[in-house]
Amino acid sequence: MKFIDSAYSWFLRLANLGQHPFLLAIRLYFGWQFYQTGRGKLADISKVVEYFTSLNIPAPALNAHFIAWLETVGGIMLMLGLASRLMAIPMAIDMIVAYVVADNEALHSIFSDPDKFTGAAPYNFLFIFLLILFFGPGFFSFDTLIRWFRKKRELTSAISGASG
Repeated sequence: MKFIDSAYSWFLRLANLGQHPFLLAIRLYFGWQFYQTGRGKLADISKVVEYFTSLNIPAPALNAHFIAWLETVGGIMLMLGLASRLMAIPMAIDMIVAYVVADNEALHSIFSDPDKFTGAAPYNFLFIFLLILFFGPGFFSFDTLIRWFRKKRELTSAISGASG
């Protein structure tokens, strides 16, 4: 039994080593995809406005520009791992709205036809944004770097305050 416990412990350590590179790979891949989607919308914003109008989205021009910029900037920030959890919220909402407005049939088939739900365009992005929201960007991110600098500054302030 000790051998099994030890082997499992080693397995967990090995699996944990892959967590941060895996999160980085996910952020880079899906951030790039989202960035490209946003840039494509910005490049031909009139088509996006026209599409939003056909879906009866209120203020279609304003919403088209907002979504195009959200996807462009959000994709960049996701790749960098900058304000990742915060950015994951509006990006996930964007995908939920895409389900409700553009893929409503797929949304309603979440239990009756799960393949239709998971095959819809917003699914992968929604899943990734929820993953980032709940698990964070991983070690290889600007969020981690900022946190490290803040802790260092706090430690330096505490030391200089104690000696002063």
